[in-house]
Amino acid sequence: MAPDRAEPHPSGRRLALVFGAVLAILAAVNVADKYGPHHTGLVAGPVVALALVLIARRAGLTWHDLGLSRRTLLPGLRYAVGAVAAVAVVYAIGAAIPATRVAFHDVRYHLHPGAALLTALVVVPFGTVLLEEVAFRGVLVGLVNRHRGATWASITSSVLFGLWHILPSLRLAQVNQAVGATLGSGTVGSVLAVVGAVGFTAVAGLLLCELRRRSGSLLAAAGLHWATNGLGLLIAAGLATTSLP
Repeated sequence: MAPDRAEPHPSGRRLALVFGAVLAILAAVNVADKYGPHHTGLVAGPVVALALVLIARRAGLTWHDLGLSRRTLLPGLRYAVGAVAAVAVVYAIGAAIPATRVAFHDVRYHLHPGAALLTALVVVPFGTVLLEEVAFRGVLVGLVNRHRGATWASITSSVLFGLWHILPSLRLAQVNQAVGATLGSGTVGSVLAVVGAVGFTAVAGLLLCELRRRSGSLLAAAGLHWATNGLGLLIAAGLATTSLP
């Protein structure tokens, strides 16, 4: 990775064009991942992430703008380890308490141990976390921050991150027992589940942006993101194959 160097600030028009191109690419990937062959994201994720980084660099963003500077690698790693540990503690408590254990009952994660490990350690980091962090906390934050500042960058990125989850949450009320029991599994319940998922992930996006801002590195946000998805999947799969009271 080449050292950071000062880049001329790109014009607002150029940033807008690049911003629109990034959104178009992400929309296409989102649709392909939902309706394309199984694990499309595992192939498209790394390829598209690399393409977005190249586009952003061509637009004048530095490695620091993208959260990929070598100077912030160690702080980002420390934040990432802390985030994984914190999520592990919260999830362990949630799985141990009968009242909250139902939140982990999701038919999407009824997997054999080997499949669960493969999904958590390969599919989630490379098919989900890599692209989403590079796109939303890296490229989009970098582009908006150059033109409108850090606050607008976090808000814009987080709103788009919430909207990104519309397609993945269309069947949430049917596959997650806690969501279905609370909202119902009919049309109204499905709509409410999608709205809730978009709102929740938008708020989560703000937290991820803050971690990225504080550490200066995408590693921090990626650590929390992986822990939320990967550890949740492992616990859900583990509960599905055991007979806890």
